Amino acid sequence: MFLPLLIPLLLTPIFSHAENLLRVEHHDPMIVDAQLSLAKLVDLTLEKYPDMQWLNALENEVAALRQRGNSWTAGVATAGFRYQEATSGTLHYLDGTVQVPLWNLGQRDAVQRIGEKAQFDSSMQSAATKWRVAGLIRAALWDISLQELRQQQAQIELTAAEQLANDVKRRVQAGDLAQTDELLVQTEVLKKRSALTLAEAEVMHARKRYSSITQSTKVPATYQETLTQQKEIEQTHPALQAVNSQIERKQAELEALQLVGSGQSSVAVGVNSDRPSNADPRSNNTESFNIGVNVPFGGEAHLAPQTAALNVELNKLRAERDQLFRNLEQNHHEAEHNLQINQAELVITNELKTVAEKHLKMMQLSFSVGEIDLIDLLKIQSQTQIAVLAAKERAIMLQRDYAFYNQAVGVLP
Repeated sequence: MFLPLLIPLLLTPIFSHAENLLRVEHHDPMIVDAQLSLAKLVDLTLEKYPDMQWLNALENEVAALRQRGNSWTAGVATAGFRYQEATSGTLHYLDGTVQVPLWNLGQRDAVQRIGEKAQFDSSMQSAATKWRVAGLIRAALWDISLQELRQQQAQIELTAAEQLANDVKRRVQAGDLAQTDELLVQTEVLKKRSALTLAEAEVMHARKRYSSITQSTKVPATYQETLTQQKEIEQTHPALQAVNSQIERKQAELEALQLVGSGQSSVAVGVNSDRPSNADPRSNNTESFNIGVNVPFGGEAHLAPQTAALNVELNKLRAERDQLFRNLEQNHHEAEHNLQINQAELVITNELKTVAEKHLKMMQLSFSVGEIDLIDLLKIQSQTQIAVLAAKERAIMLQRDYAFYNQAVGVLP
């Protein structure tokens, strides 16, 4: 019940104060945009994503396929001209012919179906790409959250170490503690400074990964997600729909190819002119009109390699779909398992945190009155800091697991 209250407390200060905690000159700033939602961020990223070149090419291909399916001819019409002249120069023959390939029965409808399947495939590839981009953004955002939480905790631990060092220094000067205690606590301060520097470096790496993916330095003010109620991988999963649309298109291409049969029939229409330059008894002195039909046959053997090649591609896609479904099921199982683990671990780590903080307060009091040594206090303080960080991390990791589970089952932001 406390998680909805805990998460904003953990995330809000991370972005607002992280810039002030930096100990290195180089850093990649992030701008929190209250108007930017996770869904809008995915759309903006997709617009600049490299795959858009490929997706735009798919749309152009769809237009070309539709144009071919709407054509009244099955191929390119050809025009032929022939001129013949007798050696005497008194006879002139001129022939002109136009040949038009015809659609076989049902072939044009089959070609139009290719265009329809290509349009559907283009839409599904776009949806699948958006799903993949959403997964990258989800992972990048929650990576930033975890790394900035660790940076913030490292700063808190350094502050605590410095405060303890000042207290020890005063007590050494007063003669209550030995000089070795001051050296010991100074060593602890230096360790904490080093840990903070390394934590800052991890934050910079996480931010760079995010900006590389999104091509932006803006992050949403909130990106927590509601866990979907979907319990299994469905056929509406974007990745499955993408490969299924490719299979449907290949099937349409195979059907259209089979309707080609032995080849394209064609009709030829022409005119013939037989004119003498002078009176010549050999000349008919006529003009005529002719029409002819060409019907190919026996072409199955020539079509077989193309049919076989399409069958290879089709069955390869079917195999990829089956393997993809297995991978998606495995990812779903892992996401569900991680979610259950972190739900249980969050309860445990919060209990450990509470116990550790109480123990630390007792040990601090004992140290102040000289009942325990400094080294014992530092051990208890380190254990408490580990418990506190673990509890904070689990809270963020659980919210991250919500996003990862939604991603696994194909739910977009």
